[in-house]
Amino acid sequence: MSTCTAASQGLDEPLAGTAATARTWLLIEQPGPWGVKALTSSRLDPAIGRALEAAAAGTGVRVALIRRSGRHADRGATARRQVYAAHTVPGNVWLHGATTADPERLLDLDFHALGMGDRHTFDSVLQGAPHTGDPLALVCTNGRRDRCCALLGRPLAAELAASDVEGVWEVTHLGGHRFSPTLLVLPFGYAYGRAEAHHVKEVLQGVREGRVVAEGCRGRSAWQRPAQAAELAVRTVAREYAADRLTVVRTDGAAPRWEVTVAHTDGRLWRVAVAQGESLPPRPESCGSALGSPARMDVTGVRELQETALAVPA
Repeated sequence: MSTCTAASQGLDEPLAGTAATARTWLLIEQPGPWGVKALTSSRLDPAIGRALEAAAAGTGVRVALIRRSGRHADRGATARRQVYAAHTVPGNVWLHGATTADPERLLDLDFHALGMGDRHTFDSVLQGAPHTGDPLALVCTNGRRDRCCALLGRPLAAELAASDVEGVWEVTHLGGHRFSPTLLVLPFGYAYGRAEAHHVKEVLQGVREGRVVAEGCRGRSAWQRPAQAAELAVRTVAREYAADRLTVVRTDGAAPRWEVTVAHTDGRLWRVAVAQGESLPPRPESCGSALGSPARMDVTGVRELQETALAVPA
């Protein structure tokens, strides 16, 4: 059976610079089946789903549904739901959790504040508190969006859960079906593609130690796609894998060429040239879609700036 994942992997399509973008993730537990647009086609009240989509638009917050691995028959009303909020920008990374019996209360959140990294609205509205357990491993399993997410994502989530990996959830959509199984790790917000169980365990151990595993990494969701590719390139060149030692301080230019400035907490700066290219030959971006040439982010140069050039224009 031909799939978008098999085509992408067979053509060795690069992963860097393909992560979904979100400064803040808002995750809502919703068991049962999910449709293509899960916020409005699941057992969550569709009116609440539409209101959440509208509230999050343009704020830097991405809303997704999560559920535990296993069979997902309709079990009727959910008494209490787990809710998480995570901010992924270096220097202000946090992951808070709460439970609620009334998902409509999420509409009382200040989404603009959440997108800017202010956790107080989450804590005050939902009585949230810092998450003290293991990092979250979110595996995309929504087969209604793409069959690869179900065929590859659900077995991965089940294998991780069966091997007692804590913090594993299925999630509705992470983008990039052709990179399935896809994974997002919180609180840092790094996404991975073509994930396997042993690799996920290595990634999660890295998160516990405050470091990034670069292998299979698609990028950090806090950044736009050119900056995702640039940050990963600097990590490789500088051999710097501590999660919050690097940050993107500016991106100049526009498609198809950018210059991204990446800073280290010790004061070093790098200027990274990124070019947008086409993935050739054409391939399906998702199962059942027409052939296309997805945009790719190619790093064409990494230059460490000298001390005399450290001043970055405002």
